[in-house]
Amino acid sequence: MSHHGNGNLSGVLWQEFVLEGFRGSVETQALLFAVFLVLYTVTILGNLTMIAVITLDAQLHSPMYFFLKNLSFLDVCYSSVIAPRALANFLSSSRVISFGGCATQLFFFSLFATTETFLLAVMAYDRFMAICSPLRYPVTMSPMMCASLVLSSYCAGGLNSIVQTSLTFQLPFCRSHHIDHFFCDVAPLLQLACADISINDFLLFGLCGFIIVSTTVAVLVSYGYITVTVLVRHSGSSRPKVFSTCASHLTAVCLFYGTLFVMYAQPGAVESREQGKVVSIFYTLVIPMLNPLIYSLRNKDVKDALRRLRQRRATL
Repeated sequence: MSHHGNGNLSGVLWQEFVLEGFRGSVETQALLFAVFLVLYTVTILGNLTMIAVITLDAQLHSPMYFFLKNLSFLDVCYSSVIAPRALANFLSSSRVISFGGCATQLFFFSLFATTETFLLAVMAYDRFMAICSPLRYPVTMSPMMCASLVLSSYCAGGLNSIVQTSLTFQLPFCRSHHIDHFFCDVAPLLQLACADISINDFLLFGLCGFIIVSTTVAVLVSYGYITVTVLVRHSGSSRPKVFSTCASHLTAVCLFYGTLFVMYAQPGAVESREQGKVVSIFYTLVIPMLNPLIYSLRNKDVKDALRRLRQRRATL
């Protein structure tokens, strides 16, 4: 279909793209389908459980859990932007996605992923306030402030998303309409453009680099202060509890920022597209699945809340 001469590159050709996904035999596709299905199912169940527990248990109505609930919501959203489509593609032979569908997927993926990057920084700031100035904490992190911080994260995410999507989709795509990826992402789309993409490249790396570096610095500074404060102020017995809360957050942050950095913050970051796809599975499916486990399994409050909910159900 794409063998026409340049004179015949009519609009008809590019009404749709084909998501190449992963190469391999039917068995490989079936195996990947199973892996994606398990990851996605655990992600949805884990995050919805977190949302339910935090919503239903009054003792978890604090800023930290308000942010955690939002993190779980984001994880449900952005894995849902990617996974169902990928699952369908493992089972289908056509793998076609419309131009609009592709733009929509890129927009929402970029929105939720960028928002999560900012939200993780907000959560680090929240821990910093709670541990370093506990007396001012209730005033500083008022419900209004918490809502504003989450809203700001979404605004920043939306801004990046609008810039990336509009700049990418105003390009003429005439090299091929086969996207060498399992979802519509900026880098594989730029490879299909037959125009100068230096501005796009610059903005992709510039914006993503700025977002990742600034949020990482915010997180590191917060945790630097937290570490010093804990060592200076807290007795030996209360240190492990504080550190374990922070450790779970830092684990989530390192995983998420690390993979994003590998993918987006350095030009020509991922050499082979296959390698890029594997890294992508990590932050689109594995991390959203791990977040509730990281935060709840290491967290006594969440375990207690689950126990209380079970007891309440038993007495009903």
